[in-house]
Amino acid sequence: MTATFEKTSTNHGVLKFSIDQEIINKGLDQAFNRIKKQLNAPGFRKGHVPRRIFNNLYGEESLYEKVLDAILPKAYDKAIKEAKLESVAQPKIDIESIGKGQDWVIKAELVLKPEVKLGEYKGLKIKKEAAEVTDEDINQKLEKDRNDLLELVLKEDEAAVLGDVTVIDFDGSIDGVPFEGGKSENYSLELGLEQFIPGFENQLVGHKAGEEINVRVTFPEDYHIKDLAGKEALFLTKIHEVKSKQLPKLDDDFAKDVDEEVETLDELKAKYRRQLEETKSEKAKTQFENDVVNKAVENAEIVELPKEMVHEQAYRLMEHFFNEMKQSGIDPEIYYKITNTTSEDLHKKYELEANEHVRMNLVFEAIIAAEKLEVTDEDIQKELEELAKQYKTPAEKLKSILPQDTVEHDVKMKKAFDLVISSAIAE
Repeated sequence: MTATFEKTSTNHGVLKFSIDQEIINKGLDQAFNRIKKQLNAPGFRKGHVPRRIFNNLYGEESLYEKVLDAILPKAYDKAIKEAKLESVAQPKIDIESIGKGQDWVIKAELVLKPEVKLGEYKGLKIKKEAAEVTDEDINQKLEKDRNDLLELVLKEDEAAVLGDVTVIDFDGSIDGVPFEGGKSENYSLELGLEQFIPGFENQLVGHKAGEEINVRVTFPEDYHIKDLAGKEALFLTKIHEVKSKQLPKLDDDFAKDVDEEVETLDELKAKYRRQLEETKSEKAKTQFENDVVNKAVENAEIVELPKEMVHEQAYRLMEHFFNEMKQSGIDPEIYYKITNTTSEDLHKKYELEANEHVRMNLVFEAIIAAEKLEVTDEDIQKELEELAKQYKTPAEKLKSILPQDTVEHDVKMKKAFDLVISSAIAE
């Protein structure tokens, strides 16, 4: 085999290679042996047609497509290695010449892995957020618990105030004409949340259960129902109930209601402090690591990132997205119909994320090369055992399924991330 490469742009070029007669003839023999059992020809039993008869009847060329499909992948890989190239996208294959008794010549349009000029990636100084937990943080969590346990207490003969919950009937009209959606019964409305038209809730303040009120409001000019926008409306409103929100006291009994593992409010506060410290610490750690990685990528220069790499990564992200959607019974066709979007719309949505992902991979692969990072059999086994726990599949089974070079690449990437992150300095 001979392989030559001609560059057509920074990261693109054409690889030209030949497949010699020995490989072609072997492929022809194998292709003929696979189909001869189904062959019929006058004077011969089915499956016993000689090769020369087949060639006379159908022509050797009838096998070429099957032969090419079988031998091209290996020939292409060999040519890539011979030319010392690294392709990062599906090649566009073109057959230059394919004929009887001669080597076959193939052209492949390649997208090459771009050059990465590493910047500073070790000893990066990055600001790390403090994981401090304040008394205010504790109080906010306790207030959330109190609201979760609040009770609504009926007010027998007291006027409604902001924050109370009212149960009302209302019947709306404009110029005496009822409108769609303007009527409801036993509607629960908390005053002060501004769930209704501006001014509606405030007009209930100061009124008691059993009262009937004429509530007059004006719909906003930008109201989502155009027929109602900017118009004045009258709501005949009757208050059935007024309820006040009663929060539990912050005491030991409250603490035990919230968490049966504690006996006192102080114990609950101490537990919350530990939990919040752990959460904030983990969040700060994750943010620090992300910032370190992003800085290392930002410091590097990628010479003309091929758009093909970004497009392929975007499609992989889309595939992952739809695999998750399938668990909810939603296939791509249904998703596009529900969201009124297209495959192109979703691809465009994922392009930015894909761009960042590709850049990060390229930079850290360059770090692997610069640091000459290698993996051992022990590293591989450890990775397989971690994956086995994650996917609940025996490590040996995963070893037989996953390509060795994929596992090795993942381990090297982890080592590169560890190297960059562990050397970073928190400020």
